[in-house]
Amino acid sequence: MILSNQRELFQIPDDVTFLNCANMSPLLKSVNEAGIDSINKRNQPWTMNNDDWFGAPDHLRGLFGSLINSDKEHIALIPSVSYGMAIAAKNIKLTSGQNIVLLDRQFPSNVYAWRDLSGRTGAKIITVKKPGNQSWTEAILENINEATGLVAIPNCHWTDGSLIDLEPVSAAARKVNAKLVIDASQSLGAYPLDIQKIQPDFLLTVGYKWLLGPFNIAFLYASDEFCEKGIPIEFANLNMAGSEDFSRLVYYDEYKPGARRFDAGESSSFIHVAMAIAGMTQVSEWGIANIQETLSALTESLAQKAVVAGLETTVQPRVGHIIGIKVSDDKVLELSKKLVENKIHISFRGTTVRVAPHLYNDHNDIDKLLEYLT
Repeated sequence: MILSNQRELFQIPDDVTFLNCANMSPLLKSVNEAGIDSINKRNQPWTMNNDDWFGAPDHLRGLFGSLINSDKEHIALIPSVSYGMAIAAKNIKLTSGQNIVLLDRQFPSNVYAWRDLSGRTGAKIITVKKPGNQSWTEAILENINEATGLVAIPNCHWTDGSLIDLEPVSAAARKVNAKLVIDASQSLGAYPLDIQKIQPDFLLTVGYKWLLGPFNIAFLYASDEFCEKGIPIEFANLNMAGSEDFSRLVYYDEYKPGARRFDAGESSSFIHVAMAIAGMTQVSEWGIANIQETLSALTESLAQKAVVAGLETTVQPRVGHIIGIKVSDDKVLELSKKLVENKIHISFRGTTVRVAPHLYNDHNDIDKLLEYLT
């Protein structure tokens, strides 16, 4: 279902064209209000209770789980994707005879942890490059073999929205007993994802992009294997069984069930949690499939008009909420300056103009951008 324009729910000035949700979303008014209300409540800590400490984080855990078709027991609350990658890297065991499959120009948070793991174990990193006549999915599948111990990839390439079909990649990884780690930061919240079909070992995503939440809160999904025996990178008291009773904190009991063992310290983070709940609630009400259909119409319109104008765009398959448009290297600085001067906000990734709209955009925004690209 195509959704109507939702710009009135955001605080975006009329003269601003913001097409950069892949960088950071603007805050919904409801998210902003939730943050302010939480700050005011934090001014009076004597009014806070166990629901603030434990109920709200568990509600957020459940909201996130529902978006990916998982129960909340598999979800941990963390501050960043890099934090989650560190957890995954600590728990995945590799040997010098194995390899790690990554993408060329993959986002650094999903590279540095694996370089470190490679250095510690001797596992070789295989960087998959995408030939012009292949999709990313085909190129990845060609590089998974009996020596593969880990495949660490996104759902789409962060520079231009090129799609990676996770289901065949997951099947290929399982066939050779390789672990699968997904960075869903540029898809989750705008592109449907079913954890039951993909079956990764870990999935991570930030909260401040397509989930419309605040900075400094992110989410980790862990499979049964790691929920049962995973080792966290820090040992927070709230992650332990019985910690709801603050008088029992000195008894040092076992972990709470599921992925809660991976929660970052201070995961109750009252202000961030309230804001994240507000953002995710709105995403859930709209429906991710509806968001994807609506944004696909915008980017497809841009693609068609760009091709007519002689511009090169991201080839299919790609997600519907991100598209890349190629410009010559000598025009990047001039074009970047011109767009900012006219209050049009996108990101440049190399010589690619990355366009990432959301429901506050319409076809007028697309046409306004095209005026300066052609």
